[in-house]
Amino acid sequence: MAQTQLQDIVQALEGARTQSGQTLAALSEASPVLLQFLRHAGCSFCREALGDVARNRGAIETAGVRIVLVHMGDSEAIEKLIERYGLAGLDRICDPDRKLYRAFGLKRGRLWQLFGPKVLWRALPAGVLPRHGIGRITADSFQMPGLFLIDESGILRRFRHRSAADRPDYAGICADQVKSRMGL
Repeated sequence: MAQTQLQDIVQALEGARTQSGQTLAALSEASPVLLQFLRHAGCSFCREALGDVARNRGAIETAGVRIVLVHMGDSEAIEKLIERYGLAGLDRICDPDRKLYRAFGLKRGRLWQLFGPKVLWRALPAGVLPRHGIGRITADSFQMPGLFLIDESGILRRFRHRSAADRPDYAGICADQVKSRMGL
């Protein structure tokens, strides 16, 4: 990792605060943190991601990992979604300037990453069938999402979406933490 990117991440962790005022730096010193970067409240795949986080929350937290949601848009719309998926107790950070997104190397997507065949193929199963739905765009719809497991030493694991439709393995990303807590 380039020195400049590392400095950007350190500054971002020190500057980013959750809704309760804690910095990401302090949270990552206390325990590993799973940062879920979302796109916007209307995104079917972000809604699917929240459903995935809700389903995997017990295993993630049992592994000693704290979940933090990062969004850049309308806080009211995100709050409604977070409540809908039973995640109201999670820490969250509103990053309208996308400083955290940039620090973690999450770029704006190209058209094929947002509307390509894979995205269109997954839109129906993600948005309609499980009833995650599609909402109005409430932030930069070209921003790509991502998932990072961090601690005080830096980035332990990462998942940068190649398309908006990619679906990370939440339990797999935290698997090493589970093994270490079990002494394996």
